[in-house]
Amino acid sequence: MSVEPDARAERIVATLTARHVTLAVAESLTGGLLTAAFVAVPGASVVLRGGVVAYDTAIKHSVLGVDAEVLAAHGPVHPDVARQMAVGVRTALALDGVEPEIGISTTGVAGPDAQDGHPPGTAFVGVAVGGSVRSYALELDGDRNTVRAAVVSAALRFLEESL
Repeated sequence: MSVEPDARAERIVATLTARHVTLAVAESLTGGLLTAAFVAVPGASVVLRGGVVAYDTAIKHSVLGVDAEVLAAHGPVHPDVARQMAVGVRTALALDGVEPEIGISTTGVAGPDAQDGHPPGTAFVGVAVGGSVRSYALELDGDRNTVRAAVVSAALRFLEESL
């Protein structure tokens, strides 16, 4: 199986490498695709600390530290969840007490069915760079695979714009 690196992921890895900055990824609906986009880039191991696929909502809380009250009130498809996942993955993937400088996350509904009142294609991307934490809302069309690929593409775009 051959996977061609995404040009945006290549630019991100090059930028992070030049800046000596590390990255951690937390994913839900993308199920590892965002991490794989970075892994496809030769040399990514210099900057990519790792990824957590928190597909089950309980893992978002237990591993990534997403506030249980936020999850109970809003469910996993929410901008606060995306932000907390992006911050929490940095803590989860800290080495010797040193967190990655950047965390990025994806959460949402890929489909085919709605979840917690959110239609397929509803997604949020969280980006934590240093002390700045943002979330980005997406409303996408397409089947499950199209939505997941579009979330990865958007996440790469949002991260690149944040650097």
